[in-house]
Amino acid sequence: MMEAKYEVIIYWSKDDDAYIAEVPELAGCMADGGSYVEAINNAQIVIQQWIDTANDLGKPIPEPKGKLMFA
Repeated sequence: MMEAKYEVIIYWSKDDDAYIAEVPELAGCMADGGSYVEAINNAQIVIQQWIDTANDLGKPIPEPKGKLMFA
């Protein structure tokens, strides 16, 4: 599996009782985990699955931009 260079935002979700890892540059791409590290590891898997699915469907894959700036 390749190492993805996409920004990942991690936060604790009380409702889910888990850490949530969102990948803003890939629409709908997110993972969870019982620990911070597990959420990051799961996010790496889901990023690769997102990219594989986009490739299979002939959809464009955004280039990683690094740190995103939010207003």
